[in-house]
Amino acid sequence: MSSAGARTKKVLLENPGPALPDGEGGSSESWDALDPPTAWVSIAPASAADLERAAAGTVLSTASHLIEMLYHPGVTIQTRLRFTAPGRAERIFQVTSVRNPNEADRELVLVAEEQL
Repeated sequence: MSSAGARTKKVLLENPGPALPDGEGGSSESWDALDPPTAWVSIAPASAADLERAAAGTVLSTASHLIEMLYHPGVTIQTRLRFTAPGRAERIFQVTSVRNPNEADRELVLVAEEQL
């Protein structure tokens, strides 16, 4: 697990919200911020060995990053994280796996796919 000093990226945490009518008989996806809405995380590209450790016993179709953070009860495989570094375009990560080491509710290790 990364140290608190390694969690240098502040992200916005969101889960799917209610469908919003699009005015043409359909709907569009909405997102609601979690409570609390932000967290400090570390984001690192995932190697095959990292993924084997982080998601042992699960099937992963795609993954690009490991994200480590303090425990947040609202984070699930439906959660997305939005990160914007100063002077850069926003990056969005969709969580594909959530691990709560030792079920201790202290830290989370997320496997996430960056949305391009």
